[in-house]
Amino acid sequence: MSSERGRGHGRGREPGQGPEPAPAVGPHPVPDAAAYLSGRWSVERTVHDLRSGAEGSFRGTAEFRPDAAGEALLHIEDGQLTWGGAVNPASRTLLLRPRPDGTAEVDFADGRPFHDLDLRTGSWIAVHPCAADRYEGTFTAVGADTWHLEWRVGGPAKDQLLRSVYRRLG
Repeated sequence: MSSERGRGHGRGREPGQGPEPAPAVGPHPVPDAAAYLSGRWSVERTVHDLRSGAEGSFRGTAEFRPDAAGEALLHIEDGQLTWGGAVNPASRTLLLRPRPDGTAEVDFADGRPFHDLDLRTGSWIAVHPCAADRYEGTFTAVGADTWHLEWRVGGPAKDQLLRSVYRRLG
């Protein structure tokens, strides 16, 4: 498992390629990841299987709340996954373990390490090897109440792109 600070991913443009693209939403620095994420969020996610061309979506909520011991935040997502014409309930639980410097360690619900998270610059790239596949997540806080997450999953078992938008709920 390794992580590195996120960096901009600009692409050059050749003259005559049409209008200038809209500016990307810049990162919003977050001094304390756990404090920023605490609370309830709506989640809208697109799922693309790049090998088959299949597409789906997830709509639901994410809640970051203290665990029973008060040492971590439970990250619980619940919603509906639409895939292959079927709609099914879907959920996941992760643990966010805050660090004194405002960063956090993210673990699976069973305690296995997943990735680090450092939003102090407003963006972060996390890498997680899973068997022969590689998960690369780009986290971007775009404002006080909105953040984006893109997972690119590649390897012999998967070739997927998952894009999520989280918006704070009341």
